[in-house]
Amino acid sequence: MNDENAVDVRRQDIKSPAAMSLILALNAELSAIYPEAGATHFRLDAEEVAEGCGAFLVAYLGDQPIGCGAIRKLDAETAEFKRMFVSPAHRGKGIGAAIVNSLESEAQRLGIRRILLETGVRNPAALALYAKVGFVRIPPFGEYLSSPLSVCMAKTLNS
Repeated sequence: MNDENAVDVRRQDIKSPAAMSLILALNAELSAIYPEAGATHFRLDAEEVAEGCGAFLVAYLGDQPIGCGAIRKLDAETAEFKRMFVSPAHRGKGIGAAIVNSLESEAQRLGIRRILLETGVRNPAALALYAKVGFVRIPPFGEYLSSPLSVCMAKTLNS
């Protein structure tokens, strides 16, 4: 990959125009894939990704925002990935893995030892990505306990 194709993943305010445009695209995609009432879990508050609590990251190709992801602490040693998204035109190019790697770095900086996440049964690319980077399926947790369309996964970080 040459420099003009290098992806830059960096912390961004969740209320920034770049973040909001990616979140809107993600919400629209998930609502189309999961039209059932109550099937989507969109909530992520700004304070959950504030410094010391988590992070919201945006992947850029040049000055174009092309993907995002967040991490929020659940307790002192556990965090959850949220709002993972790569724009359709940029999928299959390692952008999702770059976002995951950056989120894991944030997790380690926060003292996190275990990361949880939820994705859906109709997201085979996400399931494949998470398995490839070391996540394993776990029973549903938290707000996903009664969600039959959810797949929950976890990864323990090396110290």
